Amino acid sequence: MRLTSFAAAAVLASPALAAPALANSGTVTVEIPQASVRTYRKPFVAVWIENAAGDNVRTVQVLHDQARIARRWLPDLRSWWRQGGNAMSMPADGISSPTRAPGQHRFALTGLERLTPGNYSVVVEAARENGGRELVKVPFRLQRGRAANASASGSREVGQVSVAIRP
Repeated sequence: MRLTSFAAAAVLASPALAAPALANSGTVTVEIPQASVRTYRKPFVAVWIENAAGDNVRTVQVLHDQARIARRWLPDLRSWWRQGGNAMSMPADGISSPTRAPGQHRFALTGLERLTPGNYSVVVEAARENGGRELVKVPFRLQRGRAANASASGSREVGQVSVAIRP
């Protein structure tokens, strides 16, 4: 059976045949503040999603110094390291990249469609050589087809962290 272009367009536009919007996507924006210190070193940063039980369900991004022996300094990101970072080999394609200068940096939250709806947190941990260590959690509720926005702020090594989930 051959459909004309008008008939084919009508079939494709039919709401009864349209797939429901189940997949969410999102972004996390992380601010790395400028520290007022004599010798500034860019921080190592890990960004991950954890479930309500506090388990790491997806590592989003790891910023580390790829020119040095990274494995030596990655354990300074203690929470991420204990929740699965120690099992990863670096550099990890698609999630690891070099450290970043102070400013706002945006990372895509991918793979949300594989998570069950519920309560999660985006966790950002930063550690700086000859500096401090800080962890910021941004809780959000993942619901299919619904937007979510949340933010939290650190005090020294991490600035404002914003999460935006789009249906």
